[in-house]
Amino acid sequence: MEHSPVDPHAEPEEVLVEAALRPSSLADFGGQPRVSDQLGLVLAAARHRGAVPDHVLLSGPPGLGKTTLAMIIAAEMGSPLRISSGPAIQHAGDLAAILSGLQEGEVFFLDEIHRMSRPAEEMLYLAMEDFRVDVVVGKGPGATAIPIEIPPFTLVGATTRAGLLPGPLRDRFGFTAQLDFYAPESLEAIVHRSAGVLDVDLDADSAREIALRSRGTPRIANRLLRRVRDYSQVRHAGRVDRTITAEALELYEVDPLGLDRLDRGVLQALCTKFGGGPVGLSTLAIAVGEETETVEDVAEPFLVRLGFLMRTPRGRVATAAAWRHLGLTPPAEQGLFEN
Repeated sequence: MEHSPVDPHAEPEEVLVEAALRPSSLADFGGQPRVSDQLGLVLAAARHRGAVPDHVLLSGPPGLGKTTLAMIIAAEMGSPLRISSGPAIQHAGDLAAILSGLQEGEVFFLDEIHRMSRPAEEMLYLAMEDFRVDVVVGKGPGATAIPIEIPPFTLVGATTRAGLLPGPLRDRFGFTAQLDFYAPESLEAIVHRSAGVLDVDLDADSAREIALRSRGTPRIANRLLRRVRDYSQVRHAGRVDRTITAEALELYEVDPLGLDRLDRGVLQALCTKFGGGPVGLSTLAIAVGEETETVEDVAEPFLVRLGFLMRTPRGRVATAAAWRHLGLTPPAEQGLFEN
């Protein structure tokens, strides 16, 4: 599948661009006021005590700012930042090597923490609680565990699936934050800020148009802004207004609600080929020519959030709102799904 402009997952080539657009302080981190206020209090209290902050767990869908918050925590505490990810730590020895090299007060950001191996997970319990790791030397009956003290540090764990974390691991985090999708007004402010960094002359109407199509996700908003910039530079000598913004986003097949070609394909197949459902996920995936996981993980969550699709025990069902969005008349019996 080609990468969609509204896919919330980051592409490797976006890393440098995203880094330039990230806010560097909690004061600049807009859109999550509850999390910012709570986290700011945790960090201020730690600075007042001269201690390292509690371990922090950040959960929420991709693209909402978990990595940015980890960087902000390190910046606010004036501490170095170490970054790794759950899939990269498949053996306890991998984790021991990282932990034993930490400096006092260092922030250790562990992305996708739910994908870490079980042996490494068990080692992390001890490190978080007692700031110690036990390294096993030898094999069999002669194996010996050598305790290694590690300096106090702050673990910032990030996960898109907090339910997959075992209870003992969740309990060791002193502060847990659930990041929510952003309101259009917050995304407008983010788009304006990013436009300033990218030197794009963006008016309020254009920023609003981008925000409304960004699915509540800053990463998508910044990506759409870059596509609008490219379009305006090539076809309109750098001029940007609401009409040009809408033209650019239509070119990239992002409609006014933020649906892309896959989203519309799923709804179109569901309504026109299967009468609105119910239909099984695998059948629906075949109908749109995509993998089952792609439909389930990329398209469905947003369609459910919009109220266009329902997951039922018998299969997927299109709501009356989905029919109307496609310009179709819903069957009479579909009226029971209307709000």
